[in-house]
Amino acid sequence: MLEDNLLHLAKVRPQQLLRPIEGPAFGYRWRARLSVRHVAKKGTVLVGFHERKSRYVADMRVCPVLPPAVSAMLVPLRKLVGALEQRDRVPQIELAAGDTVTALVLRHLEPLCAADAERLRAFGRERRVQWWLQPKGPESVHRLDDEGPELSYALPEFGIVMPFRPTDFTQVNPHINRVLVARAVRLLDPQAAERVIDWFCGLGNFTLPLATRAAQVLGIEGSRTLVERAQQNAHANGLAHRTSFEARNLFELGAADLVAIGHAARWLVDPPREGAFALAKALADLHAAPVAGWQPPQRIVYVSCNPATLARDAGLLVHQAGYRCSAAGVVNMFPHTAHVESLAVFDRQTPAPAEAA
Repeated sequence: MLEDNLLHLAKVRPQQLLRPIEGPAFGYRWRARLSVRHVAKKGTVLVGFHERKSRYVADMRVCPVLPPAVSAMLVPLRKLVGALEQRDRVPQIELAAGDTVTALVLRHLEPLCAADAERLRAFGRERRVQWWLQPKGPESVHRLDDEGPELSYALPEFGIVMPFRPTDFTQVNPHINRVLVARAVRLLDPQAAERVIDWFCGLGNFTLPLATRAAQVLGIEGSRTLVERAQQNAHANGLAHRTSFEARNLFELGAADLVAIGHAARWLVDPPREGAFALAKALADLHAAPVAGWQPPQRIVYVSCNPATLARDAGLLVHQAGYRCSAAGVVNMFPHTAHVESLAVFDRQTPAPAEAA
């Protein structure tokens, strides 16, 4: 799929195909959104994923791709919700597992009564899970009780621990994420004296590991809230002095924005499914009309969750911005699905020497 998209959509053929990144095929899904449905006619509650292309909730009793302890909770969760006074007003339960803590986020459309809150606490103590409540939108999420450790995941190769909230974006598959981050940093190969930019930086998943190698890393994200969280994570890991963060609309970047942000020897780009078209287009514009004093990055590592938008942006980088696709490969982040994560490396083309007059 990756090769076909690059070749047919972008007319780009990578010089090297990277070995696929793969890992555990079961128990890997540490993030999930489970729908909840009280079926009054059958006197039961369903907790699980939707059936394919359907609004119906599957009758799930186990799920091999969830962590075993969470899979074992599916039937008890059905019983728990069935016992709640507000069982008809609970549409979903979101799972967010960290290295040492498993959190469940209960979406509830009406305030919980004291008895229901106590039922949740008893379930949490028995199953060793941390309950969070979501009465409205994602910004309303809060812990049922303030006791207990915070959610976090580690990137051991870099000595980094990343705290996060259960509604923050983190990778579904933490095992693959560790390998992906390590490979991306090695491919980008930042030098000790260099400045690096991490576009679409999120909580700092790539920013902080890069900061252990480069002199300075600028993380850029569209959300001010995410930027603040990334700054907190940098402080918590002792990397505040080697990182800085900015909030910008990354889908409306232009050449002038790149010039204002300044030169960086290397870029890490990790966009959502929409890709990084504005960023690639701005590079192409500066290649066509260079600005004195600004230099493009010598290497770009592009991490993508959509091979089609990666191919679109690769076409711009290769055919209009002066880069070659040095390498590309796939990342099996979601075993048993057709979804594929991708990784591509772009290096600046060396201009051919001018012919003698």
